[in-house]
Amino acid sequence: MPLVPAAPDAIIKSNGTQALLVFSDEQRAMGLVVDEIVDIVQDRLDVELISETAGLLGSAVIKGQATEIIDIGHFLPLAFGDWHNRKLPGEDKALRRALLIDDSPFFRNMLAPVVKAAGYAVTTAASAGEALAVLESGERFQFVITDIEMPGMDGFDLASALRANPSTAQLPIVGLSSMLSPLAIERGKSVGLRDCVAKFDRCGLLAALKAQAADARCARRA
Repeated sequence: MPLVPAAPDAIIKSNGTQALLVFSDEQRAMGLVVDEIVDIVQDRLDVELISETAGLLGSAVIKGQATEIIDIGHFLPLAFGDWHNRKLPGEDKALRRALLIDDSPFFRNMLAPVVKAAGYAVTTAASAGEALAVLESGERFQFVITDIEMPGMDGFDLASALRANPSTAQLPIVGLSSMLSPLAIERGKSVGLRDCVAKFDRCGLLAALKAQAADARCARRA
C-alpha cells in the first residue's frame, strides 16, 4: 500500500508502529502518514475556507480547538497518479465530457477531481458568460455542473438560458450550492436543473452524475 506524508516534514518510519489514515477504492488503498491519531470525531463543521495551502480545505473549531481540515482529494493522486481519472468499469465512452462552472478558483480546483473521478474529462469556466461562450464555440458536453450563487448571471439564469437554446435544451444540468435550501431546490427544478447538490457533498455529486448517466443510457436505448 503506498504511503503519502500528510505534511512535508512527516517522517515515514522504517520500523515500529506508524500512524496512518487509510483510504480505499475498489481494490486499491493508500495510507496518509500522520504523526498521531488524537481522536475520532463525527460532527458538522463550520469550515473557514482557504486556498493558498495545497492539501488543506481550511480550518474549523473542533472540541474548542482550531483544527486544520485536509483535502484528501489532493493526496489520493500522490499515491496513484490515475486515482481520479482512470477509466471506470463499464463506463460509457459517449458520456465523457463535463463543463464545470464556478466563480471560485478554490471550488473549481476542489470539484474538478471529483468529476474526473466519475470518469469525465472536465472543462472549467469561471462565470456563466464564459460557459456560454464555450458552448457557443461548438464544444459538446454530456453534463453541465454549475454553481448557483455567482455574481452577474447566476446558475439559475444560466440554466434558463441553456433551456431556451434548442442546441442545449436537453443538456443535463446539476446545480451546486454552498447554502442548499428547499427554496433553492424548488427554484432549480423550475428552471430545469436535473439535480442540486451541496458543494462539499462529493458523494452526492458523484451520485447525481451517475444517475444522469444512467438516464442518458436508458434514453438512447428507448
